[in-house]
Amino acid sequence: MKELEKIKSVCPACFQDGKIQKIDASIVEDDGKVWISKKCDLHGQFKDIYFGDSELYKKWMKYEVTGDAAPDVKTQLFDYPLLYPEHKSQSVLTNLLITNRCNLRCSYCFMNAGASGSVYEPSLEEIRKLMLQARNQKPIGSKAIQITGGEPTIREDLLEIVKMAKDVGFSHVQVNTNGIKLSESEEYCRKLKEEKVNTIYMSFDGITKKTNPWIEQNKKAIENLRKVNLKVVLVPVLIGGKNLQETGKIVRFALENMDIIRGVNFQPISFCGRVTKLKDEKRDQQRVDYVKMMEEIEKEFDGQISRNDFYPVPFVFPISKLIEDLKGETQVEFTAHPGCGGATYLFYVDDKPLPITRFIDVEGLLNFIEKQSNKKGPLKKIRIAGSFLRHINDFVYEDKAPHGFDLKKLLKDAALGGSYDSLRGFHYKSLFIGSMWFQDSFNLNFERLQRCVIHYTTLEGIVPFCTYNGLGIGDKIREKHSTPIKQWEKETGQKMKDDLWKGGPLT
Repeated sequence: MKELEKIKSVCPACFQDGKIQKIDASIVEDDGKVWISKKCDLHGQFKDIYFGDSELYKKWMKYEVTGDAAPDVKTQLFDYPLLYPEHKSQSVLTNLLITNRCNLRCSYCFMNAGASGSVYEPSLEEIRKLMLQARNQKPIGSKAIQITGGEPTIREDLLEIVKMAKDVGFSHVQVNTNGIKLSESEEYCRKLKEEKVNTIYMSFDGITKKTNPWIEQNKKAIENLRKVNLKVVLVPVLIGGKNLQETGKIVRFALENMDIIRGVNFQPISFCGRVTKLKDEKRDQQRVDYVKMMEEIEKEFDGQISRNDFYPVPFVFPISKLIEDLKGETQVEFTAHPGCGGATYLFYVDDKPLPITRFIDVEGLLNFIEKQSNKKGPLKKIRIAGSFLRHINDFVYEDKAPHGFDLKKLLKDAALGGSYDSLRGFHYKSLFIGSMWFQDSFNLNFERLQRCVIHYTTLEGIVPFCTYNGLGIGDKIREKHSTPIKQWEKETGQKMKDDLWKGGPLT
């Protein structure tokens, strides 16, 4: 066993007793895998998988970067200890929880009004304040928001909330949904499109009824979204022994529907919320790391897609720095810790997936972009543009690239246009395959946490995702600002049971 890094973590046993106890931990290499190992003076030793392939781990960690601090991200709340001195990454995406009510009862769900016994549902006035809090965040306001729940379509004023998000200045708005309501109404999908929702972020845990009891509703929702041309990202929660074996088949389904499906963002299960207190044997059985996910994709496509096609989020950091230099405007920086997630882009050629890494020297390209952003002196923009035009196609293997692929035009639009819309042509011709493995008390690494780029805007301030869910701070926030179910039913004249879907299984 070889120690690779000393870190700080928490004791999972103390956490289950309601205490966040910071303890020393190590990232260690053992038998070709990477683990988090830690010891609590009270509860003893803990060890959990971090990366199932030590070589992939070392490749990803090369791209770790540190961004500008974001001092208004909360590092201490309630009576919990200071988690770390200062946050190190900006908000790439802000989550806005508009309700904890839901029409389903998924066993792995982070939150659920039916299970918690109270309703969290901020008013429109509070929601506007939460949006402005994110937009006014320093050093740069959040530009992308995910409206989430619970199930946000439960709220009858969702369309008004979407319009509000656009009005306060979010350039990208996505709605996180199980898809049930979207499957029942093409007109509802059209209204979401008319209010300028950019993306539907839809739960999609498998392609069979055994792994995904709502597969027919998912398919119907996709058809309705296709009719109104509203793009969708599939979001499977991967659980060992339940749906892990369908990982590659989910990718195949997405490829076959990539006219409307923009990507698949896998989320290996995080043991928080309702699934915190599983026994060790059960947790080990259900635990999925990046490598287990990638192995399933490799098997499904017989090596046409491999783990080597995936790169961690901060790999693209040089692009934002280049755009910032060219435009003279601060850009959102992708400075997440490499352990927070990775992705690749797939093209579909002759009914086969073609990862972008197979026809572009992506590492050489990013090194070239980084060198461009480091240029100094007069006429900088002109010199960079000239260098692009002369050298950009040096990184493309033209005999392997999809027909009509024009990297020069795509990067010119991105670098000189410098906006999300500039990359739209690229997104619509390819399929994003990514993974975000959120932390829990068993595998938490504070180095990752303080570089979190996905944040919640809450009534207690801006909170990192893995603080909100993985460390249970969200439970405390919702508890403080919630209404007991009986009181909520009396005040609204509604019944919690009426939220439940009548068309099929709830869990």
